[in-house]
Amino acid sequence: MPAPDSRRPPARILIERPRPSVDCGRYPAKACVGDEVPVSADVLRDGHEVLRAVVRFRAPGEKGWAEAPLAPYDAHAGGNGFEGAFPVDRQGRWSFVFEAWADTFGSWRTEVTRKLDAQQEDLSSELLEGRAIVESTVARAKGADRKRLTVALTEWTLDEAISVDVAQAVMRWPDRSQATRSDVLEMEVDRARARYGAWYELFPRSWGGLKGTTAVVPQLAALGFDVLYLPPIHPIGVKNRKGRNNAVTAAAKDPGSPWAIGSPDGGHTAIHPQLGTQEDFDALVTACGEHGMDLALDFAIQCSADHPWLAEHPDWFSQRPDGTLKYAENPPKKYQDIYNVNWDTDDWRGLWQALLEVVQHWVGKGVRVFRVDNPHTKPFGFWEWLIKEIRDEQPDVVFLAEAFTKAAVMRALAKIGFSQSYTYFTWKTSRQELTDYVVELATSGMQDYYRPNFFANTPDILGEDLQHGGPPAFHARLVLAATLSPTYGIYSGFERFENVPVKPGSEEYLDSEKYEAKERRLDGPLLPVVHKLNTLRRAHPALQQLADVRFLGTENDQLIAYLKRHGGDTVITVVNLDPFAVHEGIAEVPYESGLPATYEVRDGLTGEQFTWYVGRNFVRLNPGGAHVLEVL
Repeated sequence: MPAPDSRRPPARILIERPRPSVDCGRYPAKACVGDEVPVSADVLRDGHEVLRAVVRFRAPGEKGWAEAPLAPYDAHAGGNGFEGAFPVDRQGRWSFVFEAWADTFGSWRTEVTRKLDAQQEDLSSELLEGRAIVESTVARAKGADRKRLTVALTEWTLDEAISVDVAQAVMRWPDRSQATRSDVLEMEVDRARARYGAWYELFPRSWGGLKGTTAVVPQLAALGFDVLYLPPIHPIGVKNRKGRNNAVTAAAKDPGSPWAIGSPDGGHTAIHPQLGTQEDFDALVTACGEHGMDLALDFAIQCSADHPWLAEHPDWFSQRPDGTLKYAENPPKKYQDIYNVNWDTDDWRGLWQALLEVVQHWVGKGVRVFRVDNPHTKPFGFWEWLIKEIRDEQPDVVFLAEAFTKAAVMRALAKIGFSQSYTYFTWKTSRQELTDYVVELATSGMQDYYRPNFFANTPDILGEDLQHGGPPAFHARLVLAATLSPTYGIYSGFERFENVPVKPGSEEYLDSEKYEAKERRLDGPLLPVVHKLNTLRRAHPALQQLADVRFLGTENDQLIAYLKRHGGDTVITVVNLDPFAVHEGIAEVPYESGLPATYEVRDGLTGEQFTWYVGRNFVRLNPGGAHVLEVL
């Protein structure tokens, strides 16, 4: 609060802890079109006055403000908290601000009512005070309220003065001349795909190139996938090309890693000739759009030794004292086939602009989703600038941060603009680990800006539980990913239970698709379960949200149970985390869940129907088994 000056006294009302607020308003919070954005703040004042508050909000491009009322809560703490919500109906950067004032008439009415309850007799002075407040209100009021208050003044008695309808009429025309406003906060509003969707990742070279990938789009859409994600589709360098299983020396026919971008055929805006043509790519984008899917491309800022930029802009790359270039490393991993750019180059503006133009190129070709490779190894300022530049032109664009790194860095990337983020889900396997992690994502404040994407596997990550747990482990992890997070994904081969590591203790796949082409078909035995889960996700708004999750007691650490509720929609999930044994336990639904004492549920995976209760419900699940229960 600023120091008082001679022009006006300091405000009597304080507005504290406005929410959502990311780093005290340094970054915008996030929401999606159609949301009712929940807001709250602590509103306090010296004395005993009744306080009122609203949230004022403004859509992008609008000059005027709308407002929504806030209601007091946590009365046990003195009623300092106010909460409410406002609707967002378009994409872009919204503004909102809290405003609070003392309700003079409400304060007067409360005081008089307490005196009447204490049987104080002479309230003539108080009656005059109330009349003065109502007289000033009549000057502001209009319509039926003005008529009602005029009648009240004519009959002015205590019973009339403290009547409910008089109080309501006065409250609709408050004196807000001494109101206090908070600092203006911002909200970045995206389309729903930024929060919710099912992803499928595949390498086009294993599916017959871009034409073969286009042919499988209808099947992917029928399975309920919302996003088809492709690793880099650009020309691959020959110099230092990696061979099978990451061999340092490639055989003559080894195709190399798609992340070694660039050859004489072009760089980041070119398509590998063996995958197809620009016309083939356009047909793929069209097919995805016709089936309600997004096509996601990989944006990897790295270059093979054959990338045109090495010759055209050698100053964009770091040289050792002996003049050689340093290839990329993440010890103990070595990437001899790629070079990172030099972010400290004197021509950093030229480098940034070239990378922006890469993204603009693919946006111009109809791409609206980008999975960004290792963003945590690039400057935060660069990403904040690039994402804003792109979204100012095309607010539909969604950026996924592929950053498996320190938690603070992952949070920072989300704050500066990434629409959604990879997570630690693949390494959270026990009941306690999963519970703690999801509670953190959903309730710690991260829910205001960090949208998780629970990929069950990736070309780089074959979890130990999948390596040793067989099909039951795949089933359990699939259900967890699809029901805990609004966005989840699988990499092709998951549905076929591929689980062989390159060596014990490694998370790399044996015969990894990163270094060789395979012959893929969409016919894995887990696909019927994928289809059922994606159907449930589309049918239930509760599964499209993160914040409304409640974990349930099970009395067995091998069972995890949770309830998700949004509006009137409720889904209860129970999963056996043990891929080797049957487990029994309970799912204890709390009384404050909002459910009736007895209710019917249907298992969306099996079709079975049960009667469940508030309180203890017996469950028995096969290894890796699960209930996904729709509350009917």
